[in-house]
Amino acid sequence: MNQALQDLGEYVAAAQGDAVLEFEVAYDQLNITARAESIFKLLTFLRDDQHTRFKQLMDVTAVDFPDRDPRFEVVYNLLSLTLNERIRVKIGIEDDAPVQSVVGVYSSAIWFEREVWDMYGIMFLDHPDLRRILTDYGFEGHPLRKDFPLTGFVEVRYDEEQKRVVYEPVKLTQEFRSFDFTSPWEGMLQLPGDEKADAESQEGAG
Repeated sequence: MNQALQDLGEYVAAAQGDAVLEFEVAYDQLNITARAESIFKLLTFLRDDQHTRFKQLMDVTAVDFPDRDPRFEVVYNLLSLTLNERIRVKIGIEDDAPVQSVVGVYSSAIWFEREVWDMYGIMFLDHPDLRRILTDYGFEGHPLRKDFPLTGFVEVRYDEEQKRVVYEPVKLTQEFRSFDFTSPWEGMLQLPGDEKADAESQEGAG
């Protein structure tokens, strides 16, 4: 176990006991599980306290657990150049529940939170410009949710007659087929590359 990270986790838990639910050191990284309503306060502490100084927010992302309550985890990855350490802060979020934006703590969160909103549909309160960042205008749904259909809802193409981009409901190019995977060669009349062998055997017979 990394004793320095263990000590750091104990320090943060003691100083922010109302915000920290639990912590653990895994794979040489400190993981803190926090209360969602305390995320702004906790990240401010981690940024400003002289014993932590996690000045950089490297990423904000989310994880979808459809069968779990709460369904989502929002994950904040922080870096302290002073300590030369990274930590991960996680909060649990109910489906359709909002999260406090941390743009006021880390300005880079403005991009990361937009991506989480776009991909997972998690709303960030007090975000100055919460709109889609990766998908197109008018896109329906949030692609990284586990219940999002693999084919999507619509397809986009350029229509030569209308001279513009059009949106249409997704259409499969062929019917679903059933395959028997008991043998990789089942159903093959000739293996790739055997054409040459057949031609040579015929020439030899002639």
